[in-house]
Amino acid sequence: MTKSFIIAIDGPASSGKSTSAMLVAQKLGYLYIDTGAMYRAITLLAIENNVLNNSDEVIALANASKIDLVYTAGTTKVFLNARDVTEDIRSKEVNKFVSPISKISGVREALVKKQRILAQNNSGIVMEGRDIGSVVFPDADLKIFLTASIEQRTVRRVKEYDSKGIKVSIKEIKSNLESRDKIDSSRENSPLIKAPDAFEVDTSKVTIEQQVEIILEKVRQTAGKKNNG
Repeated sequence: MTKSFIIAIDGPASSGKSTSAMLVAQKLGYLYIDTGAMYRAITLLAIENNVLNNSDEVIALANASKIDLVYTAGTTKVFLNARDVTEDIRSKEVNKFVSPISKISGVREALVKKQRILAQNNSGIVMEGRDIGSVVFPDADLKIFLTASIEQRTVRRVKEYDSKGIKVSIKEIKSNLESRDKIDSSRENSPLIKAPDAFEVDTSKVTIEQQVEIILEKVRQTAGKKNNG
């Protein structure tokens, strides 16, 4: 595979980004970077420091924090200032506030810098989020945009909570996803958009194995063109 091959995977919440990106990276032997986990980590920090309504304080936390993503035993561990917050950042409270926190321009600027640093000196990168192909790596070798119906995304989030023993109503989860979609798509800084040269994959009716294979096939096609060009 070509050196410094960057795969950007974007899409709304519960469209299959994290699982697809992780599996693709695993199969290719690439570095997997979950940018959503980074925004969740800062949201958790803001909650713990009781500064959710103070943008300047949240920006300061984002700039000063150290976030490490460590892939081990088939999962990505998230460390915030050397503390394992992998489970904490998936809480209902973090879900509620992550979009408003992600909307803060200073927070996005701080984390984009960290994301680019994480990606340095690696021959292959799979990075997923909402603005990877449009802002973080606009020159990515391959851009994928995943979509899925709100109904299917709601079902996935319900299953995620159920697996952790957390009971949340379907209505509440659907409302949260719709709210996040609106905030993510309408924010002024780095909105959720499909890059013009991104390949769109609707994951509503395909298995995770199928969507991973679709992405891998696009990787093969793109890498082949790059090598021959």
